[in-house]
Amino acid sequence: MLKLLIFDLDGTLADTSLDIADAVNYAIEPLGKGPYSVEEIKAMVGSGITNLMRSLIPSESSISEEHIIKRFLEYYSEHLLDNTKAYPHVKEILLKIGGCYKKAVISNKREGFSREIMEGIGILQFFDIVLGSDSVREQKPSPVPLLEVMKRFGAAKDEAVMIGDSSYDIEAARAAGIKVIAVTYGFRSRETLKDADYIIDNFDELVKIIPQIHESKP
Repeated sequence: MLKLLIFDLDGTLADTSLDIADAVNYAIEPLGKGPYSVEEIKAMVGSGITNLMRSLIPSESSISEEHIIKRFLEYYSEHLLDNTKAYPHVKEILLKIGGCYKKAVISNKREGFSREIMEGIGILQFFDIVLGSDSVREQKPSPVPLLEVMKRFGAAKDEAVMIGDSSYDIEAARAAGIKVIAVTYGFRSRETLKDADYIIDNFDELVKIIPQIHESKP
């Protein structure tokens, strides 16, 4: 019986792509790179900002990784909600499923940013816990943050499901031994999500999928 719903944030609950792209392009300006399009940035993000910035700094660059990351964080912290918004149906479906399940967000974005975004778009109140990249010792695709949330709520493997938009979510769920629902409207193509247990094109399809998992036998 399903007890715990674990959600990714970027590309699943919130469309943060334009604000992330603006911050990335600002951060890397001293490198003489970019600007990258929103679609290009969407294909890059997911593993955390440190890994993203590191991948964009040429090996011969005299500009430090720390400086580029600092530029990103300073800019992004001031522009988190310029263009970011909840995806269609997110608020109404979260309200509809209400207290039926425990709900968590696990993001590879820092916890403070995650909470500020969720509060800004009006969804923070729907969740029991929010974990970011700085909340636990490892981040997705590691199963560590998922297992931590499951432990806190006393949820067995057949009592939890991950909902996300990337291979990081799928790999983390697989490693944690739980089912995963992939969404196609986020940052990744349907092809990259083929290993998910379920694939949905709209957030409101969750109201059909979740009961199926809830009633399925382990």
